[in-house]
Amino acid sequence: MTNIVISGACGKMGRVIADIISGRGDCRVSAGIDLSPVKYSDFPVVASPLDLADVPDVIVDFSHPSALDSLLEYALTNGVALVLATTGYTPEQIEKIHAAALKIPVFFTANMSLGINLLRELAKKAASVLGDQFDVEIIERHHNQKLDAPSGTALMLADSINEARDGRYSYVYDRHSVRRKRENTEIGIHSVRGGTIVGEHEIVFAGRDEVITLSHSAASKEVFAVGAVNAAIFVKDKAPGLYSMSDMI
Repeated sequence: MTNIVISGACGKMGRVIADIISGRGDCRVSAGIDLSPVKYSDFPVVASPLDLADVPDVIVDFSHPSALDSLLEYALTNGVALVLATTGYTPEQIEKIHAAALKIPVFFTANMSLGINLLRELAKKAASVLGDQFDVEIIERHHNQKLDAPSGTALMLADSINEARDGRYSYVYDRHSVRRKRENTEIGIHSVRGGTIVGEHEIVFAGRDEVITLSHSAASKEVFAVGAVNAAIFVKDKAPGLYSMSDMI
């Protein structure tokens, strides 16, 4: 049995994760963490990791980048594995995550969906085959409550394409401020915010007289919750290191 603490337990994703875990027999929610703690199930919810009564096996974080320092401190002190599914981290915070992974197991990915990670692999393959003859544009769409733009997933997809092309691309986020022709070493990344869109990502490879489009659409947040719970089970007994969806797959 894997004892899981949910960071961001009272948010939308936290509640979905709690619901997913309640239907499984290999794990349980031992507690939740939330800045505005509200007890909505049979587990306690506290305001800080320091208030946890028992040390869990894994902490799953779907909260906010500002929670990172306290989670890392607690996990490093108590030898607890982490699943970090929050987006919007700064480069400095990502460095802290990598440093922590030298001492504890950390599962860190911009998107917990199996389908998105398949899309990532397909995009890398397409980039390596199509080369500089095709321009690359990424469009991501999310609900109107999402704070960060572009999405962490869009950046993950761009990084994977760039890796397949030996890092030759630069990212362009907004074209209206610069009047010039598009260069073939650019990846355009565009954000759409509206309604209740859970998450849509589209990669366009545009060549001479032909266009190839790869896309993924999430119908509910449940796909991310299932991936996060599976990641928690996966990473619990792992040696210190940085793990991602590709390791679990």
